[in-house]
Amino acid sequence: MKSVCVFCGSNAGRGDRYVAGARALGAELAARGIKLVYGGGRVGLMGEVADAALAAGGHVTGVIPAALVAREVGHNALSEQHVVDSMHERKALMAELSEGFIAMPGGFGTLDETFEILTWAQLGMHRHPVGLLNVDGYFDKLLGFVDHAIGEGFVRPEYKAMLSVASTPAELLEAMALYRPPTVTKWITKSQT
Repeated sequence: MKSVCVFCGSNAGRGDRYVAGARALGAELAARGIKLVYGGGRVGLMGEVADAALAAGGHVTGVIPAALVAREVGHNALSEQHVVDSMHERKALMAELSEGFIAMPGGFGTLDETFEILTWAQLGMHRHPVGLLNVDGYFDKLLGFVDHAIGEGFVRPEYKAMLSVASTPAELLEAMALYRPPTVTKWITKSQT
């Protein structure tokens, strides 16, 4: 992977553990020569991951809608900053610029981005790895919900394997490097409707 898109919160969350995780991820990406692509803000975990990557000599590309430049306080010291017209354009450009995706702790926006990129993988629209940096078990209940959705017949078991999960950046990037996408044929049959 030459570039990884990181989805994460524009808030820092409670305590220092999420900030520490964002800083560790930014530094690890830079150390491996992997370009960071992210939402373009300088606040919350977004700012932390970007600042850590930049401090370690990494290349950082931000993608932010014009309407959010003031709200998410657009970062003005990035390697590249793309200002787009909409959230749809933001997600599409981040996906186009990336060869892998990592979700860190965050809120609805982070979950939206993560599940959209997983859906694109499920539909065969990309074959890149998707990972969760599970800082302090943040995603444990979400992973439990994925198991519930599998048990109820809404998600095929093989699609859970599209999601790499680890608690440290190094472990997650190693797992993502080994990722092999499932063969996507017709994902639903008429008898399943």
